[in-house]
Amino acid sequence: MTTLNSRVPEGPIKDKWTIYKDKINLVNPANKRNIDIIVVGTGLAGGSAAATLAELGYNVKAFAYQDSPRRAHSIAAQGGINAAKNYMGDGDSNYRLFYDTVKGGDYRSREANVHRLAEVSGAIIDQCVAQGVPFARDYGGLLDNRSFGGVLVSRTFYAKGQTGQQLLLGCYSAMNRQIARGKIDMFNRHEMLDVVKVDGKARGIIARNLITGEIERHSAHAVVIATGGYGNVYFLSTNAMGSNATAAWKIHKKGAYFANPCFTQIHPTCIPRSGDYQSKLTLMSESLRNDGRIWVPAKIEDAKAIQQGKLKPTAIAEENRDYFLERRYPAFGNLVPRDVASRAAKERCDAGHGVNATGEAVYLDFAAAIHRYGSQQAKIKGMSDASKEEITKLGEAVIEEKYGNLFQMYEKIIDENPYKTPMMIYPATHYTMGGVWVDYNLMTTVPGLYCIGEANFSDHGANRLGASALMQGLADGYFVLPYTIGDYLADDIRTGKIPTDSPEFDEVEKSVKDQLEFFVNNKGTHSVDYFHKKLGQVMWDKVGMARNEKGLKEAIKEIQDIREDFWKNVKVPGDLNEMNPELEKAGRVADFLELGELFAKDALEREESCGGHFREEHVTEDGEAKRDDKNFAYVAAWEYTGKPSEAILHKEQLEFKDIELKTRSYK
Repeated sequence: MTTLNSRVPEGPIKDKWTIYKDKINLVNPANKRNIDIIVVGTGLAGGSAAATLAELGYNVKAFAYQDSPRRAHSIAAQGGINAAKNYMGDGDSNYRLFYDTVKGGDYRSREANVHRLAEVSGAIIDQCVAQGVPFARDYGGLLDNRSFGGVLVSRTFYAKGQTGQQLLLGCYSAMNRQIARGKIDMFNRHEMLDVVKVDGKARGIIARNLITGEIERHSAHAVVIATGGYGNVYFLSTNAMGSNATAAWKIHKKGAYFANPCFTQIHPTCIPRSGDYQSKLTLMSESLRNDGRIWVPAKIEDAKAIQQGKLKPTAIAEENRDYFLERRYPAFGNLVPRDVASRAAKERCDAGHGVNATGEAVYLDFAAAIHRYGSQQAKIKGMSDASKEEITKLGEAVIEEKYGNLFQMYEKIIDENPYKTPMMIYPATHYTMGGVWVDYNLMTTVPGLYCIGEANFSDHGANRLGASALMQGLADGYFVLPYTIGDYLADDIRTGKIPTDSPEFDEVEKSVKDQLEFFVNNKGTHSVDYFHKKLGQVMWDKVGMARNEKGLKEAIKEIQDIREDFWKNVKVPGDLNEMNPELEKAGRVADFLELGELFAKDALEREESCGGHFREEHVTEDGEAKRDDKNFAYVAAWEYTGKPSEAILHKEQLEFKDIELKTRSYK
């Protein structure tokens, strides 16, 4: 049995990373030319890792199921990236970023990893500016910052509402330089379907060419998984429809422990669901909560009238509005963390105060911000007697400069002008804090197999603070993995090329082909989406924003039944040896149907409420999450033994030597 060893260095937390780097083994430049590394996934984590490893001299094979790394889901990140630069002079520091991240994760993060993340955060901004990322700048030309949920400082760097896209373009330019030099061999439209182990070490992957259907073998001295999260287990989520958990789940089945699957983030600021025909949900950046005020009608009759289309929100007087986040959490107001804001919105909607036709929406209102900014601009321009219309016009111009593309996106989807009518938002599945277990080196429980970015569990505990996903992905890829992987590869400088004509590659390729052949030959009656939607409904209803023992036990049984039905009755049209998106989806949904059960099992095992995991049996008198630090201050790392129901739980006890464990409060 594998022993969980986090390999956290000894010494004071502020010195751990420095001391560690001083003492690790290195690979000299001449030897790096003889070492191959596979990177699966080319979003911010995978792309930055591939570019940096190639820059160092390693031979990199990079795999993306999209037609270009530019289409990785990192492009969808809107609001910003955190870094402790203290450019605003408001008291920020590496320690404060470290503290906010651990507290925001409801004290379920590994301290050493989070402190390292805070330490390297500033270097990320310098790197991206050097690449030409067009971060927003203030009047004097310095980089601007805005605030995000769960913090009392402004540390979020941004490029309008397109931060992920701009960072990805910077990362992609770094990759392209290495592709041109021949140091990155880029495999677009390829999907990893399994990992190959030789003598217990990860030595390659089996991939499918998604254009031709050809099954390919690729070998390397180490394999890096950077394939994002598993939010699409809910079917409806803010993730791209192609986002999946197959690579992470396949390595789990080959010995990589899967940690904290129940820690999943529900984002409070999404466009509400409008019908059963939808295939995904759309995120409205958390940055909007800097200037938008969240409210519902205080009177139930007003809410009913709005739901029936008989009343406009602008007709409701200020005294009849319930700004419930400002009321419940005065210290942080609309900028409470995502889990807190999501549950508060759900509570108001469950009480009947929701504001769309389904009763599942609250308002995000910019009227006050427009008036505030407009009044400031009028003073700046010397307009002492500016009219209400002039003030509104000036204020809208400021809002447009900060969030224009987000407002445009909302209007195109909802067909309402958010400058004039408050936005409607509701929580939706977004990010996954759980993922593949890794040690301080970012290595899984399989030697030579690494996992970075959202695909691992390491930095966000039970709830990720906004703008920290991009920070972690780029930290792992640019500044952490390039150090830690060298320590492992130093023992491989005499190994030589890894052959692919071995029994190990034969066996894994056969199992991959057998599953693909099963799908195209099965004479079922239901589409892949039919089963995915059924799974998603169970997950949202019973393993969603609120969970309880009865619902979780029901969910486990229902997921098992759906999975059994799937393998009997799934129908996949088309052929093996061609482009076949339904065949791609079939494999991904098969993995979701196993992951979903482990997700529910983990949620059932964790008898506490923390972060995104909210058990209805464990709440405080005022309805807030109630942690159990005595019994559950650990990482739940699950070992695969054949079925999700038979997974073995391993516990990595979390130690808090630098931050006091206490009840998280934003009041």
